[in-house]
Amino acid sequence: MDKEAKNLRTLDMYVRLCEGKVLNKHEEALRFGVDERSIQRDLNGIREYLADHAGESKGVREIVYDRSKEGFVMTGSDGSLMSNDEILAVSKILLESRAFTKKEISVILDKLISGCVPQKNIKLVSDLVSNEKYHYVELHHKSTVKDKLWALGEEIKQTNLLEITYAKQIASKEVVTRVIQPLAIIFSEYYFYLNAFIVEKNDDGEYIKKYDYPAIFRIDRIKNYREIGEKFAIIYSNRFEEGEFRKKVQFMFPGKLMRLQFKYTGRSLEAILDRLPTAKVVSEDGESSLIEAEVYGKGIIMWLLSQGRSIEIVRPKEMREEFKQILEDMLSMYN
Repeated sequence: MDKEAKNLRTLDMYVRLCEGKVLNKHEEALRFGVDERSIQRDLNGIREYLADHAGESKGVREIVYDRSKEGFVMTGSDGSLMSNDEILAVSKILLESRAFTKKEISVILDKLISGCVPQKNIKLVSDLVSNEKYHYVELHHKSTVKDKLWALGEEIKQTNLLEITYAKQIASKEVVTRVIQPLAIIFSEYYFYLNAFIVEKNDDGEYIKKYDYPAIFRIDRIKNYREIGEKFAIIYSNRFEEGEFRKKVQFMFPGKLMRLQFKYTGRSLEAILDRLPTAKVVSEDGESSLIEAEVYGKGIIMWLLSQGRSIEIVRPKEMREEFKQILEDMLSMYN
C-alpha cells in the first residue's frame, strides 16, 4: 500500500509539473502527509525518469529550483509535443484549407491541441484559434471524407482494382462508372483527390490502362466503390510518385505531360517559381525572363490566364494557339 501511495504521489506531482505548476517541498509534504525527504526523493525520481527518456530529443525537460517562485518547476519541453508556434501554424493551415466539414474540423483541432500541446499551453492555443473555428465556413458539398481517405488508402496499399460510381459535375448530376487502378491521395485547393489510372479490358480479358496519364477524381464525388476481385501489379521503376505529379499539375486538371516555355515580365519571379516547382529560368534579358517547366494537363492554362499581360506563351505552339483563341473569345464577350 505504501508503494502504491508513493507511486500515486509521484504521478500527481509529475502531472502538475507538466502543467507548469510550482511545487514547494514543504507544502507538498503537508499535502501528502509525508516528510520533506520523501518529496525530495520523489522529485529525484522524476528527474531520473526525464533523463532516461530524453534520448536525442531537442526539447530536454528538467526539474529545477526557482528561487523567485520558491519552488520546483519543470523547464524545457517534451520533444514529442508541439510548441505553441507549431500547433498554431498547423491549426491555421487546417482552418484555411476548408477541407473538412465544420463538425470534422472542430473534432480534429480539439484532438490535435489536447494531444500535442503541453498541458499548460492548451487554453492559450485554444483561445487563439477559437474565433476562426466559430466563423469556419465549410464547403458546399458538405460531405465527410475522413473515412473514405483511410479506406481508399488501404485499397491503394493492397493494390486492388476498384469499380467506382462518380458524379462528374454536381450541376449536371452526370454519374459515370469507371474501373480504376488507384494510385495516390492528394489534397489541393480545398479538396481531396484520388489519382488513378482508368483501366478497361483488352481482347484477352485483361485490364489495361486506357490512357498513359492518370485521371483525377474528387473524393467527395465518389458515391460508391467496390473491389472487383482483381489486383494490379506495381513495377517499382515505373511506380507512381505523387510528389512528382503534384509538382507538375495545376488545379488538379489531368492531361498529358508537356514542356511549357513562356516569357515573364512581371515583378515577382520568385512567386512564379514557387507556383511551378519544376520551373527554371532559361534566360533573362533585363526586361523579361524565359521560363521552362514540365506540366500536366490543361489546368496550367487557368493559372496562366490569371497572370494577365505578365506572361506570353512561347511553346508548345498548340498551347500558344489555344491560349490566343481563349483570349479572343473572352474579348468578343465585351464587344
